[in-house]
Amino acid sequence: MQKYNSKFKIDLIKRCYQFSLNVIALADTVPNKIAAKIIIGQLIRSATSIGANLTEAKAASSRLEFKKFHEIALKSANETKYWLCLLRDAHLVNRNSAENLLKEVTEIANMIASGILKLKNKKF
Repeated sequence: MQKYNSKFKIDLIKRCYQFSLNVIALADTVPNKIAAKIIIGQLIRSATSIGANLTEAKAASSRLEFKKFHEIALKSANETKYWLCLLRDAHLVNRNSAENLLKEVTEIANMIASGILKLKNKKF
């Protein structure tokens, strides 16, 4: 597992951490409406799960477990897109803020997906 934990992976985890902080900052801008609070709670859970699962993958005890944590991170990234779109389209957050976060999480998801494909294609 150690050889896969390159500078790229560390940078991706840092990027996920910053993304989580940006989502938390967005949460402070939502109106005090029940729907907004529920959706933002879901968004925070899914957004912070991305980096948390990549961090957990570093301590995986097997290649299968390592891959599984990455797959969970990818699922969390996709879920995060859903919540961001919902907040944006319900006009509960600033559209530009949501679009910027959507762009970032899409790039993160693409990087994770690329890593998963590489893991699946490696022969041991």
